[in-house]
This record gives sequence, C-alpha cells and structure tokens, in this order.
Amino acid sequence: MIHDLAEARVEPAADYDLVIVGSGPAAMTLVRELADSGVRIAVLESGRRAPTPFGDRLRRVESDGIRIKDYSRERVFGGASTTWAGLSSPLDPIDFATRSWLGESGWPIERDELLPYYASAERYRFPSLAMFGGKLAGLREKGEWRPTWNVLEEKVFLACAEPQNFAREHGEVFANAGVELFLDATALALVGERSSGRIERARVRTSTGRELDFRAGTFVVATGGLENARLLLASRDLCDRGLGNEHDQVGRWLMNHPKNYHGIVKLTRPLVELPYYFGALHQGFAGYAGLRLNEKVQRERELVNSYVRFEPLFPWSDSRGVESLVALAKRSKLVMKRVRGGGTKTVALRDYSETGDDSDLQNERKTAAGWIGLGWNVIADAPRVARYAYNRVLARSRPKVRAVRLRNFMEMEPNPENRVMLGNSKDELGQPLTVVRHRPTERDRRSLIELHAALREELAATGLGELETNLSRAEPWPIDQDASHHMGTTRMGRDPRRSVVDRDLRLHATPNVFLAGASVFPTSGCANPTFTLTALSIRLAEHLKTRVLASRAETKA
Repeated sequence: MIHDLAEARVEPAADYDLVIVGSGPAAMTLVRELADSGVRIAVLESGRRAPTPFGDRLRRVESDGIRIKDYSRERVFGGASTTWAGLSSPLDPIDFATRSWLGESGWPIERDELLPYYASAERYRFPSLAMFGGKLAGLREKGEWRPTWNVLEEKVFLACAEPQNFAREHGEVFANAGVELFLDATALALVGERSSGRIERARVRTSTGRELDFRAGTFVVATGGLENARLLLASRDLCDRGLGNEHDQVGRWLMNHPKNYHGIVKLTRPLVELPYYFGALHQGFAGYAGLRLNEKVQRERELVNSYVRFEPLFPWSDSRGVESLVALAKRSKLVMKRVRGGGTKTVALRDYSETGDDSDLQNERKTAAGWIGLGWNVIADAPRVARYAYNRVLARSRPKVRAVRLRNFMEMEPNPENRVMLGNSKDELGQPLTVVRHRPTERDRRSLIELHAALREELAATGLGELETNLSRAEPWPIDQDASHHMGTTRMGRDPRRSVVDRDLRLHATPNVFLAGASVFPTSGCANPTFTLTALSIRLAEHLKTRVLASRAETKA
C-alpha cells in the first residue's frame, strides 16, 4: 500500500519488522527481493510520486570543491533512477584489491563473491556480464580500425535503450500484503537507547510539519551517498558524533567520478564506422568501449583506475538543438523504435547525446516550459539539426569523422579529507544543511595525465592520429564536473576504526542498522555505480532474509 502523508493523516503500524529509508535503486531492489519474505516492511520516502518545490529545496547542499548538481539527488519516489541515463559497467578486479600505494583500499569481499549477484541484477534489466566481456558480440570487428594495445585496455559501458526507472517498474510491489510506502516522510534521525545499543525507531517529518515515529526491529538506510552520511551524523542518541561515528569515519572518504572534456585526436585519415569505440545501439543497449591503463601498469606506476572515451566530432556536435531533438526523441517510443531498427540492428551513434551519459541539458528535470524550450532550441539551430536528422534518420548516411575528442572520467583515491559534514545553515525542515567537500588529489590528476600520455604514444604507433592535450599543464584543473556518483561516505571494511559498516553492510557498533547504496564502496573504480550497488542490495537482501529477518517471519507464521 502507498500512503502520501501530505494528503492523508495515516498512522504507522505499531511495529514493523523492517524500515527502509529511501526509495531509489538500492531501496527498491531490497523491497523487491524481500516482498515475499513474510515480514512487515515500511519504506520511507522524503518526496512524493512527482517532484515538488518543497522536495526540490531539500536537495540543496553547500559545495566546497566540485559542485554537487541538484539533479544528482532527487527527493521523489524512485530517487535518482527517475533522471539517470542508465549507463553501467561492473567494477574491475583491481578495484576490489588492496593497493599498497593507497592509504585505504581493498574490499572486505572478493569480486568473485559479487559475480553471482551481478548476474542476478539482470532481472533489473542490467546487461549480462558476458556482454561486458565479449567485445560486444563482434561489434569491435565491424570497425575500420582494430588496434592492438600495449599498456591500454578496453572497458565496455552499456545503458538500456530505455533506462530503468525503479519506481515505475517495481512500484507494484507495494500491493503485497505487509509492504507499505510512505511518501512525504523525511527521516530526521534514527532514535535509540544507549543502554540497548540498538535503534528503535525512525523519526520523520512531513512537509506540513507533522512528526511520526516508525518502530522496527531492523533498519536499512538507502538514501544515497550524501544523505546516508547526513542521516547518520544527525542521529546522535547512541553516539554524540553521530550514529556509527565512534571513530570519526561517517561522511569521510567521499568519492566521485569527476568528468569533462579535454584532448582532441586529429585522425590521420577520416573514419566512417567505428561503432565499438564511437558507440552504437546494439542488442537493446547503447554501448561503447572506453580505454584505461591496464592493471599491471596501474600497479607499477601506483595509479588509480581512470578512463577516457572517444567522441567523434560531427558538423553538428555541441548543438543544443541536436541535444534537444535527441531528448525529445527519447520521449517517443515510436521514434526510438525507428531509430533502433526494431532493436535487431546495430545502429551507430551519430552524436554524444545519444549515449547513456546524458548532458546537463538532457538530465535536468523539465517543466512544461522546459519541454517547450527544447522545441525552441531545435528551431533556433535548424540548419545543424536538419543535417543531423538527415544523416541519422532519413539517409542513414555515414559521415566522415576527422577528429575525436576525449571524454574523461576520473577515479578518486579514498581520501579522508573528502567528506560530508553538517553545516550551520538550516534546510526547509530546520535540519543542518549538508556540506560537501571534495576535490581530486595529486595522484588522481597524475593518473589521468599518464593515461593521456600512454594514449598519445599508442595512437601514434598505430598510425591512427595525434592526440593534442595539455592536461599536465592545465590550470585550473579542467576535469571538474560532478558525475552524480557519490560513494564511500559509509564505507565497508573489517576495521571499525577505518570503516563504518562490515562486510554484511551492518554498522559495526549497532547490530540492527544496515546501509545500502554506493556510500558503502571502499573504492570507486571508474564504473558507474548503480550496477554494483544493485548487486550489493541483492546480496544484502539475501543476508537479511536468511540471517536477520527469518526468525521474525517464522514467529508470525
């Protein structure tokens, strides 16, 4: 059942087995996996079914360093999955390994342990692991250039042609008996008694100022990489510095994937088809291969795991009209079906805005005026839009590519000074505003600089072209955009003095509180995190079902 507390005066049940705070991908995966377990579940969502001005104001944070985008966190049913573009890739082996040159690295679980859960994530419309490892089923061989790399390695990224919206696709789970969703229920704190060392209830406040308590035996916090830390820091009944913060670890080790353009490859000869690197719609996914330094080189040079991708430059590149047309086309199933050729053909991408890494213009939430504005952009840049449309839809022609730019994505090493804190200003509910401080380290920058240097050498060796880059001398550092990937603020680990949750994602000092989402990542790699956090949520649901909630379900039976 779904209750909107802004519309009806509903009282929570006397006692739930499980309270989940949040309704984004991690939370909805947990609900989906646990819905048939026979336990009573309450899901608390700060927003409502659709965005509201009040919910939007609650997204506000203060940024120090990389600026956090508003739409990277949504106060709405479904969370960030209502705006994301669906791009995914699994983490690499080196991401899980202990790296002696990093102050804190290594996961308390092995990558092989997570592989079955990656496979289980296919039921949430993620690609199979085979698609990531199999050169996209022959797509590489269809290109005019098939290089052999020396110190570089390819990494495949894929997005569903229709990105997953976890609320829309799994909202029916709340029709199950005992599974309830409460909208307009912003969690203020998790409340408990020091004598028991356990959390007893989640205190929430509605947009009208009404406060309610949700009692449960077990709690999962799944509100995103920034909000997970904020809620723990604001919950001070069991620890004066915040729940789980006995060793000052909550909010630290924040990671992102800073991104931006830098570097141009001037091709020796024009290319027409290179779908594996330039991107293509293939087997129901938009995909491409990026390039990173191989793991042997990363170890030898003590670097982190960044990557770059090629974006071909067409006569219409960077046209806001083309971006707007693509955004409008993605809203039409009929148009997209024609572009994809019914989903059976391989269709080469003709603009970066067709990939799963959408631009700000595409990602920002649209009002009616916003959609009208997209139409105006199309009209205002009609000549370039017409040329794009002719090449994309009407003629299916193959324009020649003479230059390629680099889209850069950085891994950030775990750094305790990159962090989430509570500020002095207050939000709409009178709670401390979240302050986010993070910027790349010298090693983060050097890793990308060395990747550029290696790419320049290998492109010259293959005869493809020359990379023009001055990244090593660039000031200020140009790779400075928020990727909306907020990770690490409640990291998992074996040592409570250097982590927040254990390998089962339980708070070290609080036996009935678990964390879900990318905030538990000890390291970030360069992959978009949603695939991995979904796999971790399936694993957490299995643990809760078999080890934590089973006795309560048996008692009820």
